[in-house]
Amino acid sequence: MLILVDQDNVLADFDAGFLAAWRAAHPEAPYVTAERRRAWNPRDDLPAELRAAAMRVYAGPGFFRNLPAIPGGREALEAMLALGWNVRICTSPIEQYQNCVAEKFAWVEQHLGAGWCRRIVLTADKTVVHGDWLLDDKVEITGSHPPSWRHALFDSPHNRHVAHPRRIDWRNWRAVLGAPPAP
Repeated sequence: MLILVDQDNVLADFDAGFLAAWRAAHPEAPYVTAERRRAWNPRDDLPAELRAAAMRVYAGPGFFRNLPAIPGGREALEAMLALGWNVRICTSPIEQYQNCVAEKFAWVEQHLGAGWCRRIVLTADKTVVHGDWLLDDKVEITGSHPPSWRHALFDSPHNRHVAHPRRIDWRNWRAVLGAPPAP
């Protein structure tokens, strides 16, 4: 089985990293709390006049490299490999990719180990990547092809208002993907 796992808000806590960086850069500016989030990109929950500032925060040096890990992600990936599954990190760069791309690789090396860097698929269009499953926090994933994978929606505050038949997190991944129970 080929499992594609998104990086941001699935393995790396983009939302927590953004909130910390936003508050440090703009302590007086508004921020939409996790409970009120509705947009996949946190900048889109902000007033229009603050969106460019938000993009500068997450496009800046060190942002992606310093994101905290989401608990349980590494253990789940290792368990999937132990089942004999082929696991790939399938992630997209942001528009201002200059820091993002290298830092995504650095994050993977730091939190998962250097061997996982060979398992990264970096693409702006996840529909062109073949797989059985895509674990992603984005509600709708569109692109140039009908996807070969089934989408499991990774639970995140911004998508909790959406009904989805296959909602997943690091506690229930075995049941959603049809893996045997942990030994």
